[in-house]
Amino acid sequence: MYEANPMAWLIEQAGGAATDGRQRILDITPTQLQQRVSVVLGGRNEVERITGYHAGL
Repeated sequence: MYEANPMAWLIEQAGGAATDGRQRILDITPTQLQQRVSVVLGGRNEVERITGYHAGL
């Protein structure tokens, strides 16, 4: 999480999106030290498409 959050913030400030495949990375509350998450970074349209695949749409 400590590496994913800064990257997600930068990508979103540039107009992109950052998710773990299901939810926005910046909305994830860490529950443990050294917590790991999947990271999908990129343009908003492409990331939304990948998130839709993981949601089963």
